[in-house]
Amino acid sequence: MKHIQMSVGKKVRELRLEAGLSQENLADKAGIHRSHMGEIERGEVDMPLSTLVRIAQTLEIKASALVRGIV
Repeated sequence: MKHIQMSVGKKVRELRLEAGLSQENLADKAGIHRSHMGEIERGEVDMPLSTLVRIAQTLEIKASALVRGIV
């Protein structure tokens, strides 16, 4: 499970940087505490699907893009 969390977190970080957003900007726009966003990006937490969807919506991508290719 830790591998999945780390892979999703890495993907969130990559897409956030591509979008030109700081961690704090993404967290604010997605309604997530900034420190929690850091935990997500480092793969330290198992986030609920609702959080994954909010992050994807904020990045203007499909939620499936955050988990595509992760086994």
